[in-house]
Amino acid sequence: MSEGLPIIYLARHGETAWSLTGQHTGRTDPPRTGRGDRDARRLGKRLAGLVFAKVFSSPLQRAAHTCQLAGFGAVAEVDPNLVEWDYGDYEGLQTVQSRSRHPDWQLFRDGCPNGESPEQVGARADRAVSRLRKTEGNVLIFSTGHFLRVPAGRWLGLEPAPGRFFMLKTASLSALSYENKPSQPVITRVASKPAARQKTKFLSVSLRAEA
Repeated sequence: MSEGLPIIYLARHGETAWSLTGQHTGRTDPPRTGRGDRDARRLGKRLAGLVFAKVFSSPLQRAAHTCQLAGFGAVAEVDPNLVEWDYGDYEGLQTVQSRSRHPDWQLFRDGCPNGESPEQVGARADRAVSRLRKTEGNVLIFSTGHFLRVPAGRWLGLEPAPGRFFMLKTASLSALSYENKPSQPVITRVASKPAARQKTKFLSVSLRAEA
């Protein structure tokens, strides 16, 4: 990656009661666990010293509160495009329960009955990515797990479906940038969530899309 090109950091919210149980959490905003809040504060320590031209947050409280605990609440702008997928009839269900109704169901391919389709979420992701590309300097985003996987793919010019191959744990931090120029977008860094007993490092990867 060339020096001087902007980096987009993607921060997923801290653990909630529903992420712990594996329930589909769309527009419902369950409380964060104590560990979720602790991880959000550790996320702030990992970001300490970095300078951001813009900080954006989903309007959902689990993302906004993670942003606040990480130390960026005072400067963050709320972007409604960053809200989580609307799971419709599958809200609050676990994947095994969703597949008992639709055995071959895949969120990023099928969307949700009475919720959002991949095309609708992809359109929101496109609006978010367009805003990111117009911002000069590094950007930090706080949002939710399934939604963040869509703009990560759209950054590379992919349809929503490949988002199922990106795994973002709670309180994880990843990054998008360019290899040599804006026509070579890459997913440059992937990281697991912070843990008190574990040193957290970025893992560089080479996912690139040529424009």
